[in-house]
Amino acid sequence: MIRKKNLYKKPMKPFEKERIKEEEQLKKKYALKNKKELWKTQAKVEYCRGRAKALAKKPLEEQEILFRKLKALGLNTNTIADVLDLQVEDILKRRLPTVVAQKKLADTTRQARQMVVHKKILINKKVVNSPSYLVPLSEENKITLKKKAKKPKPKKEEAPAAEPQAEQLAQEPQAEAPAEPAKPAEPTQEEAPKEESKEATE
Repeated sequence: MIRKKNLYKKPMKPFEKERIKEEEQLKKKYALKNKKELWKTQAKVEYCRGRAKALAKKPLEEQEILFRKLKALGLNTNTIADVLDLQVEDILKRRLPTVVAQKKLADTTRQARQMVVHKKILINKKVVNSPSYLVPLSEENKITLKKKAKKPKPKKEEAPAAEPQAEQLAQEPQAEAPAEPAKPAEPTQEEAPKEESKEATE
């Protein structure tokens, strides 16, 4: 596994009081997770300054390429001096949570960061969940909130109503059929000879 090179440099004086106080203020103002995010932003500023120094003696056409890239991010850079004058806050103001808070989609920058991490922010109808994303001017008006899709509630099936005539017939007592009169029982074969013998004795 190849280890990635650090994208930032730690300060030379780790316990400098004024620098620590300033970093804490920026961390709180722009809802940064830790100081590494601040140091990465400083590295981006130093990169832009280095490119400006390298292009100082180049033709204006090559310089314009750098200026256009920075202008697309919302940074007002028209000359090499403007690029050299860039500050860390200029980059922090173009981060996605900061822009979301400026557009009043969130009450605070910290809340905006939480919304970004929870994938509730869309740019051009696509989810962007990286708080360090630098918003270009062309995408600033395409930032929207993700809407919850409401699921339709299942309708309860109602039992069909019984017909009123059928209910009345079920409630009325059924009339009993008249009982048939009982038929006299026929004499059996054993009782018949007994009756004949009684007649003979008489």
